[in-house]
Amino acid sequence: MNYAHTDPALDAVLDRWISDADRPLTDRLLACLGADAADRLDALAATANAHPPVLHRYDPDGERIDRIEYHPAYLELCRAAYSEYGLSALSHRPIHGWTDTPPHLVKYLASYLFVQAEFGLACPVSMTDAAARTLRMFGDPEVFGPWIDGLTSTDPATALTGAMFMTETQAGTDIAKTETRAEFDGNAWRLTGRKWFASNPDADVVITLARFPGGDENSTRGVGMFMLPERLPDGSRNSYTIDRLKDKLGTRSMPSGEVTLHGAYALQVGDLDRGFRQMTEMLNTSRLSNAMRSSALIRRAVRDAVAHTRDRVVFGKSLFDQPLMRATLLPLLLDAEAALALVAYSGATLDRADHGDAQARSVVRILTPVAKHYICKRARTVTGEAMEIRGGSGYIEDRVFARLVRDSHLGSIWEGSSNVIALDVLRSMRKNGAHRVLADAQRTLLHAAHPECAPVVAALRERWDALEARGEDLLAGDDTHAQTRCATYTDDLARTVMATLLVDLASHRIARGRGHRSLLVAHAYLDGLAGEPNAVALDHLAVIADGTDVDPSVAAAAAPSTAADAAPTALTGARS
Repeated sequence: MNYAHTDPALDAVLDRWISDADRPLTDRLLACLGADAADRLDALAATANAHPPVLHRYDPDGERIDRIEYHPAYLELCRAAYSEYGLSALSHRPIHGWTDTPPHLVKYLASYLFVQAEFGLACPVSMTDAAARTLRMFGDPEVFGPWIDGLTSTDPATALTGAMFMTETQAGTDIAKTETRAEFDGNAWRLTGRKWFASNPDADVVITLARFPGGDENSTRGVGMFMLPERLPDGSRNSYTIDRLKDKLGTRSMPSGEVTLHGAYALQVGDLDRGFRQMTEMLNTSRLSNAMRSSALIRRAVRDAVAHTRDRVVFGKSLFDQPLMRATLLPLLLDAEAALALVAYSGATLDRADHGDAQARSVVRILTPVAKHYICKRARTVTGEAMEIRGGSGYIEDRVFARLVRDSHLGSIWEGSSNVIALDVLRSMRKNGAHRVLADAQRTLLHAAHPECAPVVAALRERWDALEARGEDLLAGDDTHAQTRCATYTDDLARTVMATLLVDLASHRIARGRGHRSLLVAHAYLDGLAGEPNAVALDHLAVIADGTDVDPSVAAAAAPSTAADAAPTALTGARS
């Protein structure tokens, strides 16, 4: 088993969004990681999740030490993530044979394979990557250069890990209610307060928020960004304590805790009155990683469910060949395909944004919350359905399904619950008209589509016209109207982007002579948006599951015959 070689969606996005120059190194990295994730890393993850970390507050002499003890399996996973594969370094420095920094998309795709084995550790890995990006963007390079070097190092002797302490009991969603205080003592900033949910609490580098003297007490402009090192310049421990570790539903391998800051030494990052705005940059990076991790859970769950249905014989026929099971599996396989397409496109768009593309900046600004909102919620449904397909043996802890279900629920909570994320989509629409920019970018993809994609292109053009009109309707109404409908609108944006990207992938594959399977997938996905299983896709389910090709006539026969007429009504929640 190799997770990279048994994923037809991965092959399609590599062809589309990884350049020919980057492809050999990317293929080599993913082939190695895909085999490792399916074997060694998967076994380590099962062990690490069965043996959660333990907090030791005091040493035998009664001295406060706050040392977290990890199982050796978790420590080996850390070595793999940070050192062997450099997942937190991939967006920051040359690695794995690259002479320049690899594209963001390489990091997301490599992490996507790793997460199919281990979900919990991916949180610290993501925060380490995001902390380095944040310090690089907003920090003084002379001050923070050594910290950035440590956060992006793959050498176990020098590597540092990062964390983000933001949540307080009264200030999770409403950052303006942050109570942690920063005071300047003449030489350094000192932070005092409590952080209620802090993952990776023993990180070497912590990015956090605190109120500063003279700042606006009633808004986020009174909250500054600070960096807390675990160790002071003289090597002693910084003055904050880990009060306890959380007893969590999932991500049991990785510690999350409650932390109290006792006048902790801190370094100011960027402008004090722009602390929250700067933190949103870190949040957006983590939010896209959230969507990536959820897409990985979807793929792992669906792959294992399909394998079970092929092995399980019921009433003289494999489950995979039973009509109702095929109808159950098809939307799950399409979800896996579409979720990875959205994550990969977002990662490629982030690359363009970081290289100065103004439209890409606007597109990724709305794509990030759109992807997190939809994919993370969908992962909860898909992992649960996959567990049910496995039956009673899927419900027990001997199988991975229960862990996948538990872990899947965190994606919708980390870095902003779904309602917060939907409101962020609304904010980007109001501030930048991001829904219009996104619609234009998707129409550009459709305009360039191969002629064989014409039926589904026509349907999607109508969907985008309807979606853009609904967006204007949201903005024209009062705030209650907009807030009530923004979550439904966000999901419809996500599904329509994913449908468009599947068409774009199909067009690219056809143009390069890579077959018509992706067109079958695109047709089936659009039918699914209207609530109808695609009959041709059901008959050729093995093609979708395995990545084999179909005759062009089969893909053409799967085209939704009434797609263009049905497209506007498929968008739910429009105001009459």
